[in-house]
Amino acid sequence: MSTSMHIQTILNGTIQSLKTILPVEISVKPPSVTSEPFQQEEMGVLIGLVGDLKGRVIIDGLPDTFSAIAATMFGMEIGGEMLESFAGEFGNMITGNLCTFVGQHNLALDITPPTVMVGKTKLYGFQKAFQLPATIEGAGDITILLTIDDDD
Repeated sequence: MSTSMHIQTILNGTIQSLKTILPVEISVKPPSVTSEPFQQEEMGVLIGLVGDLKGRVIIDGLPDTFSAIAATMFGMEIGGEMLESFAGEFGNMITGNLCTFVGQHNLALDITPPTVMVGKTKLYGFQKAFQLPATIEGAGDITILLTIDDDD
């Protein structure tokens, strides 16, 4: 399978993961190609992808958005260290579900432990990246960034 087909499978899997994990309406805008640096404004979670393709998934959003997502999933908004822990677990849920989805499409991926980033951060060090903006009903906007590392 070509890298472009892998990327399409991962983007489709990411959308499917969001819709599987979150019990509300999700509006996903078309993906766009982006270049470095990626500017994270307030809160995000980074999870590495290893296997047939190497890269990273970054889920970027506002703390209020992550808190509202927690409220949607668990019935209560959270803050502080608990919110940071939730952001990491939310990333695990999305990317774990993504790995299951792509595995059904002959793409073997595994994930690294999440890295939660709080505060303004610039991310460098990727050759290709795709932004997938999404609006989660009752929670707000998130951006999912998929970076791809070439093995060439």
